[in-house]
Amino acid sequence: MITEEKKARFKDVIAGIRETRGSLIPVMHEAQELFGCLDYEVEKLISEELNVPLADIYGVATFYSKFHLEPKGEYQINVCLGTACYVKGAQMILEKIEDMLKIKVGHTSADGRFSLEATRCIGACGLAPVMTVNEDVHGQLTVDKAEKIIKRYLAGAGGEKNADR
Repeated sequence: MITEEKKARFKDVIAGIRETRGSLIPVMHEAQELFGCLDYEVEKLISEELNVPLADIYGVATFYSKFHLEPKGEYQINVCLGTACYVKGAQMILEKIEDMLKIKVGHTSADGRFSLEATRCIGACGLAPVMTVNEDVHGQLTVDKAEKIIKRYLAGAGGEKNADR
């Protein structure tokens, strides 16, 4: 939801970059940071502020994986399903996490705490299987290690980078 306060902050933030050539993507990043996602209302606001067609904004938002059209959870979990991770059991890890969080890939938990995604490659094949929770990388996972990590987040303890080792 776009409040008048957030709308005013958004306009202040983009004031300095609005007229800059190539400003669409930086403005979209700022909008997502402020509003939590690039849903229709936010895309419409960007369109109005930059005088860019709504279809162009939607096209950029759906092209780049860092943009999302729906709110994401506080903890964004991404399990790698690339070849190195897959052959070392990433699919079983993913299924365990789905079961623990009661959500499927591409969804956010009802309480808004967790979003679950799968990707074709995180780029850490030497640590396979790998998952990230926000910016923390957890490698050399087993189903048991992944379960312990998720339990820490469920308990509100969060995680620490590579705390699973």
